[in-house]
Amino acid sequence: MRLTTLQIGLIAAGVLLVLGVLVYNRIQERRARRRIEGAFRAGGDALMARTAARGDERVEPTLGAAVPSVRVTHGDGAPPVGERYGIPMDEDGPPEDDAAGEPDEALPPTGPITRSSMTDPQPAQGTQPQPDPEIESVVTLQPVRPVGAGALAAGLHARLGKPLRWFGRRDAGAAWQRLTGDTPGEFSEFAACLLLADRNGAASQPQIEAFQRVIGELAPSLPAAWSAAPPDDEAARAEELDRLCAELDMQIGLTIQRADGSAIPGTRLRGVAEAAGFRLAPSGRFECVQEETGAVLYTLQSSRGEAFTGESLRVASVPGVVLVLDVPRASDPPRAFDQLKLAAKRMAHTLGGDLVDDNQRPLTDAALAAIRSQVVGASDLLARAQIEPGSPRAHKLFSA
Repeated sequence: MRLTTLQIGLIAAGVLLVLGVLVYNRIQERRARRRIEGAFRAGGDALMARTAARGDERVEPTLGAAVPSVRVTHGDGAPPVGERYGIPMDEDGPPEDDAAGEPDEALPPTGPITRSSMTDPQPAQGTQPQPDPEIESVVTLQPVRPVGAGALAAGLHARLGKPLRWFGRRDAGAAWQRLTGDTPGEFSEFAACLLLADRNGAASQPQIEAFQRVIGELAPSLPAAWSAAPPDDEAARAEELDRLCAELDMQIGLTIQRADGSAIPGTRLRGVAEAAGFRLAPSGRFECVQEETGAVLYTLQSSRGEAFTGESLRVASVPGVVLVLDVPRASDPPRAFDQLKLAAKRMAHTLGGDLVDDNQRPLTDAALAAIRSQVVGASDLLARAQIEPGSPRAHKLFSA
């Protein structure tokens, strides 16, 4: 059968579309690599050099005019290529897990808390949480004599607008142990760690000053000597870290809605979602959780941003839903995207809907492949910045 001029034109347009996506991604990757090398050429003990000037707010680009737009939230920046920045990732968990009375000998010894320890090899997954001076403002206290964690009550319960963690160790050669007011035993050194940045922004200088005031008021009661970096230096470091995270942040959303514009009954949606492995979470979203680790792979939420409840799903309908992959918080983001895409296609078919972009146009396999390539690139850039996707460090930095 001979092809008509229209068919030939459509084939050519499809080829050009795919080539355009590939060229766009290659340009973005080369641009990111150049910014990486420029931002981190200074090296040394500094967390990172001053990155190119940019606004304070996170941007929300799409894949460009060549492909349909989907919910892709991220920036264009990049972390280091040549050097390994960051210190060992810790497997963070509730403080109670660390207070179970395990002997210090079971933990790897650590040295002083310095940012030069970024070059140390990463420990195996599952080790106890440790201070992370690359992303936290760390203040150490050395009591005149060993004291219990209960003496830190005022500091343990301080509310500073950013997460605060406390650690203690029995002696200079021992490992740090996460502390609560009930942690048994006495400690010869303490470390207070204030997170410098998360998705709410950088820790401000007033917050850091308040943090150091808490330490300054607590130290005489122990009594203990303490030392801290100048608040303005820590605030500048927080701003740099926040800019880096804004550059690396990415969330992917695939929307399902019915072609005729009709709403999806909540009871129907819940049944299909649960059959696909989702469970309704207290946050008002459905979550698909990895059984082995309990980690959230991706989520399902209303396209209007409204929280789901058991009651609302029973009585109401929704115009559409969005399956969201939070790239920095997912371990192995490319694999998670593949699972997300498969789940989205199956749910769209079962619900009698279509998988569409933000302009209500059907998402083609070529567009999905282009999105996946961006997920792969973002995952690689995070790892090069020593922010392993899905790691405790990533969960701290990319939390709200």
